[in-house]
Amino acid sequence: MKSISQNTALKITALLGAAGIGLGAFGAHGLEDFLVAHGRLATWEKAVFYHLVHTVVLLVLCLVQGWRPLAWNLFAFGVLVFSGSLYVLCLSQLTWLGAITPIGGLAMIAGWLVIAFGRKPQAA
Repeated sequence: MKSISQNTALKITALLGAAGIGLGAFGAHGLEDFLVAHGRLATWEKAVFYHLVHTVVLLVLCLVQGWRPLAWNLFAFGVLVFSGSLYVLCLSQLTWLGAITPIGGLAMIAGWLVIAFGRKPQAA
């Protein structure tokens, strides 16, 4: 399987960052009444928090020397599944999506473990 390039990863990271800001603003302004009425404001805020924190991690991974595509892939998958499932849960009230959310969290944990214990990339 071909690994994602740093340049492609950087573009995806930038789009994830823009989406995180947009979803945060949309939740705070456009959806606030809906989220409060359904008791989901804190869930939306948690989704945005993890989305943006890990987008910064993705950015750092793209910019540091010693590209680590495995860690990047795990974090990106984690953001999409963890935050994505929470966003959809908040909008749809499909509570079974809460069972999917931990898969994204485990992917993010795995990304951190790859950074901690993974083999360091060789210099080019």
